[in-house]
Amino acid sequence: MKTALLYTFAVFLFESFVAQQADNPLIIQSDLSILLDVHTPRSEEARAAIAPFAELIKSPEHLHTFRLTPLSIWNARATGLCAEDMVRVLRDYARYPVPESVAEQIPILAERYGRAILQRHEQGLILSVSDLPLAELLVREKEVCRWLGSRIDPLQFYVEPAHRGVLKQALIAAGYPAEDLAGYVEGDPFPIVLRSFCRSGPPFLVRDYQREAADTFYAAGSARGGSGVIALPCGAGKTIVGLAVMSLIGQTTLVLTTSLTSVKQWHREILDKTEVPESAISEYTGECKEVGPITLSTYQVLTWRPNADAAFPHLALFQARSWGLIIYDEVHLLPAPVFRITSELQARRRMGLTATLIREDGREGDVFALIGPKRYDVPWRELEKEGFIASAVCYELRLPMPSDWRMRYAVAERRERFRIAAENPDKIKLAQKIIQRYPQRRTLILGEYIGQLKTMAEEMKIELITGTTPAHRREELYEQFRTGAIQQLILSRVGNFALDLPDADLLIQVSGKFGSRQEEAQRLGRILRPKADGRQAHFYTLVSIDSCEEDFAHHRQLFLTEQGYSYQSEIVPETRR
Repeated sequence: MKTALLYTFAVFLFESFVAQQADNPLIIQSDLSILLDVHTPRSEEARAAIAPFAELIKSPEHLHTFRLTPLSIWNARATGLCAEDMVRVLRDYARYPVPESVAEQIPILAERYGRAILQRHEQGLILSVSDLPLAELLVREKEVCRWLGSRIDPLQFYVEPAHRGVLKQALIAAGYPAEDLAGYVEGDPFPIVLRSFCRSGPPFLVRDYQREAADTFYAAGSARGGSGVIALPCGAGKTIVGLAVMSLIGQTTLVLTTSLTSVKQWHREILDKTEVPESAISEYTGECKEVGPITLSTYQVLTWRPNADAAFPHLALFQARSWGLIIYDEVHLLPAPVFRITSELQARRRMGLTATLIREDGREGDVFALIGPKRYDVPWRELEKEGFIASAVCYELRLPMPSDWRMRYAVAERRERFRIAAENPDKIKLAQKIIQRYPQRRTLILGEYIGQLKTMAEEMKIELITGTTPAHRREELYEQFRTGAIQQLILSRVGNFALDLPDADLLIQVSGKFGSRQEEAQRLGRILRPKADGRQAHFYTLVSIDSCEEDFAHHRQLFLTEQGYSYQSEIVPETRR
């Protein structure tokens, strides 16, 4: 009888809980996955609350799936979010009781961050661990043990300074990320003063979130700062955060970025917004190779070598001066050779700038270990509400392929089908119709395949910029676009990054690099600079229906969906008979 009463009471409590939480959007499962019901009133609120510590895996029409991973939780810890806050968020938005296994696992994973601490010692570095069982576990981990020196006492190990980076990588792989408090060597002094008025005329003010990001990274000069990643949307002023950090540190700086266009943009911004004289800014590129107090270079130059067996001659740039700060712009694109040299540069302050930490090669853990954890992040929609980036509407237009194209697709090898679908010739007519719908818009058309883009440029009478377009010609066309002399540009993947085209407000994506989430985010970012008249930006993706391109497009959209964007999907009838 007593057992029956207890069972009845337990059922009553459960049903009462469910009734009270029926409108809550989250279903938390014991495998650390989270389902978000997008049709509930609090779904957007819940999405924003879990985004700092959960990763979006898929986003079909009704239920979006997130997953809690060690790295997502460790990055959240590095930004100051504690395990109790994460569990509280889940309980606040849960439709059903949070499984106890999940409520227990989150603190276990969160607590692993910082159980191993690297600190400076007069003889080099010391790795301190929190308890004896962890110390014994680590000495039995082959990839960790090889980088540990002599054991000083049961909980401390001597570490060669040269092994600082590779040890942190090994600890990440073992599931116990180190908190690096070993500090930094000082670079050559070089004071950098931010201007109150831009050299070009208007007032210059570092926005509150930009200042907060810089201060969080710098951490008042303590060992707890000085390394890590700042994640801000495209158009939100990541370069300004870089300038603010440079002014706080006041030492020589090496800036690495993705292209010569980006180098020129950094050069302009430094001249415009700081008191640094032009003579102190050097460019180390294919055009010229100079080194100064502030040096700007590209990943392509640094990773050039004459053949596959040769060394990388330009990696010597990292040792060319006693750098006080190294900035990795678009850190999600960091190439493998730069990872290797960065492993040896752990005594230098290192800052990564990116719109998204997603790497399609899965090396987010190496960014965490070698550049540092995510130090600052702001949801895209939050900055949109404040007017710091433009509001944007995303569309996915699905169109059929012509009958002869469908036959080509049907008989093609599997690996060739994506390109056939992506190069659907009817996308040209559809792009023309979109432009006609917005006749006064500054339009960018972006694609992956040069042949497709050349055909579009010829048929639509629009200028095309590719990787082979000479730098001076690129700048001429960009300037004509800025001034309104031309209203449209077609760009290959050179348009994915660091374009200073603030008036662009219509983007048509005709093809992309398979299912790249970071490319999707970067491309939307091309039109997110806030507009003087507050007008809305429009982002169109053209996808061939009944093809593998649909699946890749769905995967591309994951990161932006996680940020709160939704795609208005429409099937377009055949454009020719």
